[in-house]
Amino acid sequence: MNARLALLSTVDPGVAESEVFRLALQHAVGELDALGGMVHLRGPMSALRLVSSTGLPPALTRPWEIIDQEGPLPPARALHQDGGVWSPLGSTAPSWPGTGLAALPVAGRDRTIGALTVLTGDRGEPTGLEWDFLRAVVDWTEDRMAQAPPPTGPAQPEPGADRLRQALKEVSLGSWDWDIRTGDLIWDEAALELYGTRPAEFTGQIENWMRIVHPDDLAPTLAAAERAIREHGVYEAEYRVRRLDGTWGWTRARGRATYDEHGRPHRMIGVGWESDESRSARDALDRALRHMSDGFLAVDDAWRITFANLEAERTLGLSAEELCGRLLWDLPSVRATPCLESRCREAAAQERPAGFDVHVPDTDLVYHLRLVPGPDGRTIYFSDVTEKRRHEEERRETERAASERAHRIAALTTALAKATTSQDVVDAVALRVLPPFAAAGLLVQTVENDRPHNVGAVGYADDFIRLVNRRPRTRYGPVWDAIDTGTPVFISSPREFAEYVPQHADLPARSGKQAWAFLPLTASDHTFGVCVVSFDRPRRLTDEERTLLTAISALLAQALERARLYDLEHTRSRELQRALLPQDLPVLAACESAARYLPAGQGMDVGGDWYDVIPLSSGQVALVVGDVMGHGLAEAATMGRLRTAVHTLADLELPPDEIMSHLNDIVGTMGEESYVTCLYALYDSTTQVCSMVRAGHPPPALVCPDGTVRFPEWTADPPLGAAEPPFETVELSVPEGSLLVLYTDGLVESAKRGIDEGMADLARLLRTAHEDGSAADLERLCDTLTQGLLPAEHAAADDAALLVARLHALTGDRMASWSLLDDPRAAGQARRHVRDQLAAWDLDDLAPTTELLASELVGNVVRHAKGPVRLRLLHGSALVCEVFDGSLTMPRIRRAGDTDEGGRGLQLITALSQRWGTRYTPTGKCIWTEQSLTGPALTAPTPPPLIPDDFDGDLESLSFEDLDIAPDHGRQVGPGGP
Repeated sequence: MNARLALLSTVDPGVAESEVFRLALQHAVGELDALGGMVHLRGPMSALRLVSSTGLPPALTRPWEIIDQEGPLPPARALHQDGGVWSPLGSTAPSWPGTGLAALPVAGRDRTIGALTVLTGDRGEPTGLEWDFLRAVVDWTEDRMAQAPPPTGPAQPEPGADRLRQALKEVSLGSWDWDIRTGDLIWDEAALELYGTRPAEFTGQIENWMRIVHPDDLAPTLAAAERAIREHGVYEAEYRVRRLDGTWGWTRARGRATYDEHGRPHRMIGVGWESDESRSARDALDRALRHMSDGFLAVDDAWRITFANLEAERTLGLSAEELCGRLLWDLPSVRATPCLESRCREAAAQERPAGFDVHVPDTDLVYHLRLVPGPDGRTIYFSDVTEKRRHEEERRETERAASERAHRIAALTTALAKATTSQDVVDAVALRVLPPFAAAGLLVQTVENDRPHNVGAVGYADDFIRLVNRRPRTRYGPVWDAIDTGTPVFISSPREFAEYVPQHADLPARSGKQAWAFLPLTASDHTFGVCVVSFDRPRRLTDEERTLLTAISALLAQALERARLYDLEHTRSRELQRALLPQDLPVLAACESAARYLPAGQGMDVGGDWYDVIPLSSGQVALVVGDVMGHGLAEAATMGRLRTAVHTLADLELPPDEIMSHLNDIVGTMGEESYVTCLYALYDSTTQVCSMVRAGHPPPALVCPDGTVRFPEWTADPPLGAAEPPFETVELSVPEGSLLVLYTDGLVESAKRGIDEGMADLARLLRTAHEDGSAADLERLCDTLTQGLLPAEHAAADDAALLVARLHALTGDRMASWSLLDDPRAAGQARRHVRDQLAAWDLDDLAPTTELLASELVGNVVRHAKGPVRLRLLHGSALVCEVFDGSLTMPRIRRAGDTDEGGRGLQLITALSQRWGTRYTPTGKCIWTEQSLTGPALTAPTPPPLIPDDFDGDLESLSFEDLDIAPDHGRQVGPGGP
């Protein structure tokens, strides 16, 4: 026989299991020259518990304390393989030293109950002889485990009186509920304390119980549970558990299993208690229950009372003899308590500990009842918690009030952070401060020019607000006292106010208020105003309320100071923007117009939207609308620069696409972040053609005389600053009286409405206005469109511009055009055509001047340009004379010296006309002049013609020698001078 086996055989039967495991592991490790070993025992469900180890530090064994019986680790695999398991460390425990793990099953009664595992050293897998030795050690272990004594509680001497009193004081029953099928475990607070487990460490699984049971007691305790489940009996066991301080203490457990309809075990419910005391101490348990301060009842499965302590007797008004044997529901006090029986039965049906409060009828008493199921019935604890619940309610009410105040402060802080204007600040305070304090009024004033100035008020009549606004400073008064001292002033009644300020004793009656809190507004160590919170009844604020209002006033002061700066900047920005927009639209024959600019909602900075109507030559008018992306002073300044640039470029009478190209160059020099959308429309009343170009801008709406609304479709170029010229131009034939509606995206687009939907709404409003006749008044039409698309009750996130123009044509009877010879005779032709046409238009008074203008223009063309030459007269709000030629050379006015023979023609044109200019045409250029229809006032008879018909337009060659001018006629003075 192997010497180690012979040594083991000398061990007397009856040693504790822990000693059996220790000896078996020591000899197994020594024989194989191994590094260490472990013994695991089966627990409930599918868990293996580490009950003994040797040679292995806790850092290695801690993850192996509870392992899955069905898992891949060697101890678990050994349960299902009688021959043993060898597992190299690389696949199971790569961080362990050694070469592998050798595991063998340990049997007990009719099944395997655990496994013995050895960590091998350099020798690697055991040889055949070594496997035989390990099996012999396991056989010895199984034999000694069968002979090991069951766990018994400690035998202690009879406790003295002090010990008994301590036992009475420490009586504690813990209840537990174990789901046999899932392994879920429920412990109440007493059980957690009894089994040495902190609530945070409790996972609700049977493994929690396995970890705290002494290794020597685990197997017999599990055997007792299995026997009770198998035999449908009562489970009773006494075993040691590890306390929180690491020591072991004895406990007793008692429980019973429940079964489903098929007879399969379902749950086991029971109780546990400490059993460190001797039998006398256990007997003292009954005495402790008898005399404990809480009421205690024990009932059987039929709800008949089997035990009642003194407190239960007192509470129920019956002696123990009268209570025992009676049905619980027959007691008068139980019958008088509504729903008590149903709640107890409902709790018992769950077969787990349950507790609830019971309110005694016709009293303020509250009892907490705790029902604990047991193997032979149920135990009921009840205690008077009236005072406890009252204190809890008071604490909850205090916490609720504190939480509500904190919530309101947080909400106020958030609202003040979002407030941008002074009125926003006042509204936020009124909404979130007045209700919780049951206040009736709020008045916020700041000091301006040594006078109080109203910023905002709520809850006061208008006449009182006017009374206190900008009142002269006096030496008395709570408002100035709060401002001067920086300390709040609280006045709780009108009488107290009259005593404080006798000179203003009439103010409470005029304000309608009877209590006040005057709170200074201080920011950056400077008190600049006061916030007055008032009440419509006498009110003395508590210290807590005063502290809270003072804190609120500090938040208000910071927000108001910030809002005042915003208001100042915003006002200046608005004034700048208004100054940059047209103050009045021109009155033109070619179009009637009306416009609106709508700034973004309160809290938004100024934007860069603009519109313009620019009168041009020869019945033409330019309509412009644009939008500088973004908000702020920089955007408003950019808008002003672009509006000036558009005016300048339009006055040069460049084509629309060239104007847009120049604007694109200007925006491109402003930086990468500058983008502008723009729509430029050029309407020619002589041709009724509207030429349009747009850069990233929505198309205009065209309302025809029959009420049809359409949006011209053409590809929009990108916004200015991102576009690449040339720009696409579209030309529309516009019937007489049509409406052209130009707008920015802020009018039709928002976060809740897409631009397509907005344009459809715009078209609907235009059709309706045409049908009901309101479109005839353009100002009214603008109001209709803005109110329909941007209601006042909804703050807009973007500013918007709207321009509405009714276009008119210059009819054919108001235009005359002639082709002229391309030689010096053209001047004479021009004079005759002018004279005849002005006579037909009853404008004979303008004939001399107009003939002179036409002669000079045609003469210059003949001498300095080239044909074909064409003359056109336009009779509109002014008389326009145009001369067309085929040259691209533009005339430029210059200052002529005294000895210069030429250079005075354009000076004469400037003197004779209201204005003149040039523009390019597809075939050359046009030089035009414009005269007022009233003409010069003539007071003398018309003299003979100063200009002969054969005059070629050259003023320097004109001879006046043969003109007979009667002295009594005097000299005719025209617009050009004598």
